[in-house]
Amino acid sequence: MHAAAPGGSRTPNLDERVRERIKAYPGTITFHDLIRKNKRDSALLIVLMIALGVAIGAIIGGVVLPVGMGTIDAASAATSDYAKLADRDPMSDEFADSTDDIVDRAKPTRVLGADVSVLGDAAVYLPSLLLGAGVALVIGAGGAIWSYFQGANAILRMVHAQEITPELDQELFNVVDEMRIAAGLPMPKVYLIPESALNAFATGRNPENGVVAITTGLRAKLNRDELQGVIAHEMAHIRHFDIRFSLLMATMVGLIVMACDFFLRITLYGGAGRRGRDSKGGSGAQIILVVVAILLSIIAPILARFIQMAYSRQREYLADAGAVELTRNPEGLASALRKLSHDEEPLVDLANRGTAHMFIMNPLRKMRKSHQSVKSMFSSHPPVEERIARLMALAR
Repeated sequence: MHAAAPGGSRTPNLDERVRERIKAYPGTITFHDLIRKNKRDSALLIVLMIALGVAIGAIIGGVVLPVGMGTIDAASAATSDYAKLADRDPMSDEFADSTDDIVDRAKPTRVLGADVSVLGDAAVYLPSLLLGAGVALVIGAGGAIWSYFQGANAILRMVHAQEITPELDQELFNVVDEMRIAAGLPMPKVYLIPESALNAFATGRNPENGVVAITTGLRAKLNRDELQGVIAHEMAHIRHFDIRFSLLMATMVGLIVMACDFFLRITLYGGAGRRGRDSKGGSGAQIILVVVAILLSIIAPILARFIQMAYSRQREYLADAGAVELTRNPEGLASALRKLSHDEEPLVDLANRGTAHMFIMNPLRKMRKSHQSVKSMFSSHPPVEERIARLMALAR
């Protein structure tokens, strides 16, 4: 059967797309295979994010300190000195001597050129590069500490989640207790989010402080097997320490964006910019700063977001496989994902791009309208048909 798409075109429905994707998996695949693959991919992404943060700090330090703050005003010196040659007779001995002297003193500016001999002068930038990288590590560590202790509480307040007790919903607590026993974890706190949309997430800094939060809509619309699959997915996030990583990744992305924005603003409006404009020949240094700042403010956040979303997609696959390990029932979670993908009520009032990656399904309007089928390197979740296909491949 085919479903009519907007505009009269006909596209395969969810079940047909899933059946096609299942064929790509070998009949001997197990959840252990999926877990091993995604652990390797996730570790690589974490390393890339840390390296990106340190590199950005080094770039900012290496540019702001030597050029912007006048420690090594190579660009300004070069443009100023070369301008002086315009007033001299090019046929005179004085012109030739001045040229040799200026070239020797302006070598750092020629790093961008083809003169290989200038590489030795690059060492003067090393202290600034190391200082920038060190400052980035310190700031990143400070943000990580805050996120570690306060990030979960901040997110729960953001979505208006309320903690509940077993007396209010004994069946829900029974399901959570079953899954935490299967996972060998302490009992997490259980929160309800006052939203009719179907969604859930887990948070906390470690299993001892884990939290499972579900919407009132999900609690009302899923049967017990489906609810068990969703809870098992969230318990897998806690078991795999995804809850900690997701907080840290979100913090690092935020810090990278803030650092790039600060660099751009101080370049355009700060002391370095004014000195570049006021000093003779300083426009060269200012141009270098502005170009670097603009490129960094565009490219770095995109790279950080790309790494974060790639990490998030891998952790969703891993949690799906972990849920099967706990329930031994891939159909339960697969059925829940089908229902969630067709839910038309996005959490637009409570969720945002900073927290969307934490939910079992992307809660934003764009993904809801596409029934979670968008496949992009900037998507926080894999396409739902791919997730269901992986689960059903385990059930063969």
